[in-house]
This record gives sequence, structure tokens and C-alpha cells, in this order.
Amino acid sequence: MNPRIAVLGCGYWGSNHIRTLKGLGALHAVADANRARAEGFASENECLALDPEALFARDDVDAIVMALPPQFHAETAIRAVEAGKDVLVEKPIALTVTDGERAVAAAKANARIFMVGHVLRFHPAFEKLKELIDAGELGDVKYIHSHRLGLGKFHTENDALWDLAPHDLSMILAITGEPPAEVRGEGAALLDHLSDFAHVHMRFPSGIRSHLFASRLNPYRERRLTVVGTKAMAVMDDVEPWERKLAVYRHAVWQDSGQWAFTANDPTYVEVAAGMPLTRELEHFIDCIRTREAPRTGGGEAITVLRILTAGTVVHV
Repeated sequence: MNPRIAVLGCGYWGSNHIRTLKGLGALHAVADANRARAEGFASENECLALDPEALFARDDVDAIVMALPPQFHAETAIRAVEAGKDVLVEKPIALTVTDGERAVAAAKANARIFMVGHVLRFHPAFEKLKELIDAGELGDVKYIHSHRLGLGKFHTENDALWDLAPHDLSMILAITGEPPAEVRGEGAALLDHLSDFAHVHMRFPSGIRSHLFASRLNPYRERRLTVVGTKAMAVMDDVEPWERKLAVYRHAVWQDSGQWAFTANDPTYVEVAAGMPLTRELEHFIDCIRTREAPRTGGGEAITVLRILTAGTVVHV
């Protein structure tokens, strides 16, 4: 039988969790501070509508997906795991490293599954990209850069870096397999005191360098991750259609008689099976609940992402 999962938070992203869990046959209840909103989703999806305070004591709830404003994630996750619930906490899991560590430690102490919603780790194009890297198709990875740009969303508690960058940081960490040794951030605040544009530069112990650019005040959408290796370069572009989401460029650069030379080749598009990352993420969460295996995107990764976000944050006065 599927675990009985409740979604806490019926906002934009919570509603996506609700519909997806319904399709997977694992949605048992929804809860929201706005009772009418919860009842509307419950009626539409044929599940229970619960008050948030009553959720943790329910014996018929095995796990909770938390899609709350991030300032509430840590304390709510601690309550949930101490009540015996497995949790999937949307990113970021907290607004400080200390709070994130407390939540992860509480899950471990109570032998509960703790998963973070780094949904792009479950994107079929990224999974294929990771396969190519692990198989040595790109050679040794030397540089990774990511661009996540668009208009909105605007939050009062977290800036463009904290809202947008966790996805890309999760993918970068999966590729490097290690936390960065150095992190340097740059930011620009145009609307208020929070960065609307954010850059993060990272250096890893293995020698890999990385750059991340996130913006919530950009006139066009860009969702691109580029990996530069010694044999080839690869680009995952989530704005492109499925048949063009993952491209490999087998360019060559060499020295000839003391001068640099290069050849530029057309991209080869790698076949990627279409699939919804959120569906695959929630299928993984359900599997972890059943098997008690550690999630692919667990607490350790969530804490590393929080450390990078903290180090890369620019405070504007």
C-alpha cells in the first residue's frame, strides 16, 4: 500500500504537490492556515482537509510534504519528525544553517526520512547529463556555470539567491561530489534591501570552478546548466523542447607552434525520455518511505546548500 501523505501548505507549489500525489495514489490530506483553501483542495482531490495544528497527532498520516514560507520550515519539520512523520521539506529548508541542522538532527534522532525538494535532481535531462559525466564522456570536469533568470517571484523574506539558486547548487554538488572550499557572492538590490540579481563564485577542492547567476528581475527566462570538460562540453537547457534539452559540444582546443587553435563543432542532442521532475521526486520520496533508504536529496545536501547560500549572500543596507 502507498504511504498516506499530507501536504502542508496549499499555495502555488503546494498545489502542485497535491495534484501530483493525487495522481500517484498517495494523497491522504491537505492542511493550510487558510481553512477555506484547504477545503477547496480537499474537495477537488477527494482527501481530508485538516487544521495544521491537528496534523501532527494524526495516526493516519505517515508523512508530510511541507511547502511553507521558508521561515516556518525548520520548526515545523522538527514537530513532524518528533511526531513520527517522515518529511519532504521544500527548499530552502531553513533561513539559517543552525535551524537547518536542528531539523536534520531531529529527523536522524527520530529515525525519520528527511528529504529536501531539490526537484531538478530528478529531471530526466539532468540524470542523463550525470550519466554522461560519470561515464567519462566529457573527460575531467573543469568548470560548471548555471543561469536561472526570469521575472518573479518576489518574496519579503528571501532574495533571488535563496529562492532560485538551491536548484542549481544541488545539481552542481551532485556533479562535483564535494562541498566548495571557497564561496564568494555578489548581489544587487533594485526593489528593496534584498538581492534581485545574485552571483556566486565557487572553487572546489578538486580544482573545479563554478559560477551561478540567479535573477528574479530579468525580462526573459533562462534555465541553463553548462558543464565544461577536457573532452567535451554539455548544456542542459530546460527552456528548450525535450529533443533539445541536452546538448553535447565536442569542441577541441590545442596549441600549435605556440599558438592556440580550436575547432567548433555542431552540438549533438542527447535523447532524453520526457518525464515530470516533480512526479519522479515524489515517487522517490514514496520509495524511501517504504524502503527506509536515504533520499537522493537528503539532509546533508540541504545543509551544504544552506552553507553556500549563507556564504554567498550580500547584505544591503
